[in-house]
Amino acid sequence: MQLSAELSLYPLAAEEFRPVIQDFIDRLNQHSGIEVHTNTMSTQVFGEFDTVMSVLQQELKITYQQLPSQVLVCKFINNDLRPAQ
Repeated sequence: MQLSAELSLYPLAAEEFRPVIQDFIDRLNQHSGIEVHTNTMSTQVFGEFDTVMSVLQQELKITYQQLPSQVLVCKFINNDLRPAQ
């Protein structure tokens, strides 16, 4: 099953929030098997359900270990909503 996820990360305790967010996005982009699109409002991740969920679990854990006070807002859609190329 294909999954589309829209993510918004809010580091609560970071004086400089942009590097924390960028690091999370950069790590997502290193994974094969998912497609990542980032804009000024959010990051969208597309791929096979198990792959997307595994990547998010792995990378969110790292992010929370680096800076424990964060909020990740997610929307999941069980369909492939990649933008047309």
